[in-house]
Amino acid sequence: MTTFPRPPLAEGLRELASDLWWSWNPAGREVFRRLDYALWRQTDHNPIRMMNALAPERFEEAARDSRFCELYERAIEQLHRARSGTGTWWGERFSSLSNISIAYFSAEFGVHQSVPLYAGGLGVLAGDHCKEASDLGVPLIGVGFRYSMGYFQQIISPEGNQLEIYDRFAISETPLERALCSDGTPCTVTISLAGGIVSIGVWLARLGRVKMYLLDTDIDGNPGWARELSSRLYVGELESRLQQEIVLGLGGVRALRALDHDPAVWHLNEGHAAFVIWERIRELLEAGNSLEQAEQMVRSTTVFTTHTPVAAGHDSFPMDWIEDQLVDFQNMSRESREALFRLAAHDNASGHGFNMTVLALRGSASCNAVSQSHRGVARSMFASILDERDDAVLGITNGIHIPTWIAPAMDALFQRYLGSNWRERQDDPLLWENITAIPDEELWQVRQSLKAYLLGLIREHARNRWIDQKAGTSQLAASGTLLDPNALTIGFSRRFTDYKRPELIFCDEERLARILSAKRHPLQLIFAGKAHPSDEPGKRSLQRIYSRAADLRFAGRIAFVDEYNLHMAHFLVQGCDVWLNNPRKPLEACGTSGMKASINGVPHLSVADGWWSEGYTGANGWVIDSGEGSDDAAEAEAIYRLLEDQIIPAFYERDNREVPVRWITVVKQAIRTVAPRFCARRMVKQYVEQMYVPRAAGVRSALAS
Repeated sequence: MTTFPRPPLAEGLRELASDLWWSWNPAGREVFRRLDYALWRQTDHNPIRMMNALAPERFEEAARDSRFCELYERAIEQLHRARSGTGTWWGERFSSLSNISIAYFSAEFGVHQSVPLYAGGLGVLAGDHCKEASDLGVPLIGVGFRYSMGYFQQIISPEGNQLEIYDRFAISETPLERALCSDGTPCTVTISLAGGIVSIGVWLARLGRVKMYLLDTDIDGNPGWARELSSRLYVGELESRLQQEIVLGLGGVRALRALDHDPAVWHLNEGHAAFVIWERIRELLEAGNSLEQAEQMVRSTTVFTTHTPVAAGHDSFPMDWIEDQLVDFQNMSRESREALFRLAAHDNASGHGFNMTVLALRGSASCNAVSQSHRGVARSMFASILDERDDAVLGITNGIHIPTWIAPAMDALFQRYLGSNWRERQDDPLLWENITAIPDEELWQVRQSLKAYLLGLIREHARNRWIDQKAGTSQLAASGTLLDPNALTIGFSRRFTDYKRPELIFCDEERLARILSAKRHPLQLIFAGKAHPSDEPGKRSLQRIYSRAADLRFAGRIAFVDEYNLHMAHFLVQGCDVWLNNPRKPLEACGTSGMKASINGVPHLSVADGWWSEGYTGANGWVIDSGEGSDDAAEAEAIYRLLEDQIIPAFYERDNREVPVRWITVVKQAIRTVAPRFCARRMVKQYVEQMYVPRAAGVRSALAS
């Protein structure tokens, strides 16, 4: 067995803290918990902040603690092994491709709350993809933005209005470091836009086997408008959005070249990165290839994932804006420029435009949707572009990174009854048949403890808001201080926007109030999530729910938890009893929060859209089926009937041990059926086998010939 050097403790702890691998590996997390648990909690599980605040003598004490040193050495050994890719699935399965790399471009990455580079589901999915790639040994390189102000911090006013606070996060409190070129100098590349030359700094984030390069225009020397391009996610002004996407595509390719990377496969995660295609064609033309050769070479090594089932969600720009902004392409021949424009040309409701998704589709050899139902939607939406082949759009349903999202208490339970190596076998359905061996009482006790921890955390969060913001008593109630640890608890946590229908359950407020306040069998609701700063309907919906949380009619059984982030998301998907999802069909491309909840024993209550249309078995949760059409009132009625007739009775029906046996049966089925089918391990293996390896194999064949 290969052994790895162990650096001195203080040096090794900083090395461990600087690699986000620790965030999903128990050995890494436990090192920092043991080092100073109070400081660990105080710094919101940020080991860089923790190390900066730790007294020097604590390192000396830890170095004399043999049990701590044993834990530390085990974590360092595992980290170095993960970085090396030794003994991984990729290394054993595809040893002939050991020297290639795969570039994975995404506008956002959600890896850990200490690095706020995400707005929501797309970023969290990208983060889970990279983590699982690291675990499997896939030679992935992430490319995205280092947003200096992240998304935004959410504060709710006494009236329930969402306030967006933008602050630059301290780079010194993150594991990010400047990426260095081979000569040891910090990597900086440039692109030309209509306003002038823009310099792009490059940062490096480590995720075990995976490296992530983050582009940053908020650097000295750039004019103010250019510095703003990477300051925050998804700028609202359309021209700035175009410039941002040019930075990602052109700047990302140039950064990889400057860092001596030559990926065999280029994966575009959503259309934001489609300018990668243009830049790679430009490179090949400058190298002397014909336009036809350049297009074919780029297409044969590019794959694309589309996530958006709504036409308005696919970025489209006026053609003349592209002409003005892409200064680096203005010296091309007219023939080449016209050919490049044809790749993105598309007629839609707003007229003839330059469509980023169309560019990605025409410039890629393989395209996939993110669920089986979304596959049909995508094929229909872009029927005029896609050919008639059945595999013109593949269906690779999203998955979640189980080591990230599993509660430690559930992990311990799985180790006892599934085996200590259950993580290595997580995509094996046979493993999960052993869920039935877990005693009902033991599983129920774990589920109750997770809910108690969640509600305690919500109360602590509300207390801190009360102290910091001088919140009033109605705000305290609305923030969850009155929640009951014994009541059936439903969670609804996602982006607040119209198609997700966050207010659907309030269609009949009087009926809901009766359900919530039933004396023997009460129900309570926890809401969390952000509305996009420019989404006024989403903000109004959020405000109305917050007002209801403070309304005496609902008896303190509704809570809105503000500043939703990855940290709080973990406890919500682990601690609620039921996970509610009621988007308007067919607008949920996939959705993954219900997967995270289900693996923790939180059954899903959802319409049959996205992943749930293929995940629901009839015994592992509940499907919202109005039977009368898909209007809001009918589907709300279906929710009430499920609550009154099935969900509430099953939860409160107890045996002589006070265990809800019928309920636990659903809990076990949720875990058993969801974990192997909807884990990121299954997902990434599908990407490798269906998209990456076929493209990489083509590259090797072309080179050999």
